[in-house]
Amino acid sequence: MDQNSHLIPAFPSRLPEVGTTVFTVMSALAAKHQAINLGQGFPDFPCDRELIAEVNAAMLADHNQYPPMAGVAKLRHSVAQKISALYGHDYDPETEITITAGGTQGIMTAILSCVSPGDEVVIIEPAYDSYRPSIDLAGGKTIAVSLLAKRDDQARVYSYAIPWEDLANAIGPKTRLLIINTPHNPTGIVWQASDLLRLAQLVKNTNTLILSDEVYEHMVYDGHAHQSIASHPSLAARSFLISSFGKTYHVTGWKVGYVAAPAAMMREFRKVHQFNVFTVNTPMQYGLAKYLKNENHYLSLPSFYQSKRDYFQTGLQATGFKLLPAPATYFQCVNYTDLDIPQSKLSEAEFCAWLTSEIGVAAIPVSAFYAAPVESGVIRFCFAKKEQTLSNALTRLQSL
Repeated sequence: MDQNSHLIPAFPSRLPEVGTTVFTVMSALAAKHQAINLGQGFPDFPCDRELIAEVNAAMLADHNQYPPMAGVAKLRHSVAQKISALYGHDYDPETEITITAGGTQGIMTAILSCVSPGDEVVIIEPAYDSYRPSIDLAGGKTIAVSLLAKRDDQARVYSYAIPWEDLANAIGPKTRLLIINTPHNPTGIVWQASDLLRLAQLVKNTNTLILSDEVYEHMVYDGHAHQSIASHPSLAARSFLISSFGKTYHVTGWKVGYVAAPAAMMREFRKVHQFNVFTVNTPMQYGLAKYLKNENHYLSLPSFYQSKRDYFQTGLQATGFKLLPAPATYFQCVNYTDLDIPQSKLSEAEFCAWLTSEIGVAAIPVSAFYAAPVESGVIRFCFAKKEQTLSNALTRLQSL
C-alpha cells in the first residue's frame, strides 16, 4: 500500500497564527533576485580568528562531551564578572546564570518558566517576533502596547518614544510578565537611567516580573552607555536579563547566549531549560570563556559599529530616504514616503518586496514587528556588513 494513502490523524496547530517569518521571506526573495541583503540582522564579515582558535583548542583538549546543564562554570563566572564590572550587580554564577542556545531560547524558556495559562504578558510593539509565539505556547495572553510614533507636521514618522501611559494602563492584577527590549529592535531606541527609575515605580506594588532583552547591549553609540536592568537593584530583583554572544562576537550561527536572574527565578528557569535543550555546545562555551576575559573584545564594539553606522548614514543622505535616529543596535530605520517615485505610496511590505526585486537591496518592513501591521512608511536596514557591501547597496539606493 502506498504510504501516502494512510490516514493522518487530526493535528491542530499549537500556533495557528504563525507562518513563515518575514526574515525568511525577505532573505529568500533577496537570494532569488541576487539582491544585497540588508534585511536579516547578521554580519557578512568573519569573526575574530582568535575566537575560532580558542574553540578549536577546546575541541582538541577533548571538551566535546556534555557540559553541566547550567553551562560551563568558567563561562558563567566570566559572565558574572562582566555584568558586575559593567552594571554593578553581582549575580552568583552557580545559581543565577545559565548559558542558553542563543537569546531566543533564553526568551522562550524564561516565558515558559513563569507564565501560566491565563496570565497576561505585556509587550511593546514593534516587537521581536519570538515573543508572541512563546507566550502562546505558555498559554498566556499577550497585551500589546505600541511605541509612540512621533510625527512631523506632514504626519511622517521621525522617531519613537516609550508609551508610559499605555504601559501603566496595561499592567494589572493578571500581569505576570512585562517584556522590554533595550537597545530596541527594530527602532534602535534605548532606555535611559531615568526610564528604569520610572519603570521601577510602575511595577513597585505589583507582582509583575520583567524580561529584559538586551542582546544589543554593546552597540550603543555617540559616547552613551547601555542602561541594563541589572544596574537597578529593585528591577534586577524581579527580572530575567537576556544577552547574546552571537550578536556581540559576530557569530550568530553559533546560537549561544545567557540568562541572569535571581536564584528563585533561575531555579524555575532551569527546570524548563533542562528539558528544552538541556545544555549548550561544549567547545564553544570553553572558547567563549577564554575570549571573554579580554574586555576589549566587547568594549571596542560601539566604535566598531558606530563607524559602520556613520558610513551608511552618510551614503543614505544622498538619497530621498528620511533617516530616523539610530543611537544603538546595528539597524537603521528610514522613512521612504518622501521618495519622488510612485512606489512611495506602497505599503511597507510591498515597498520592501519592490526594493528587493527591482533595486536589488533587501530591507525589512517595520510593520512586520506588529501583530496587526501598523503602516508608518518606515523600513529597517542592517548595517552589520562589510564596507564594500554597504557601498554597493548605497550605489543602488542612490539611484532612486
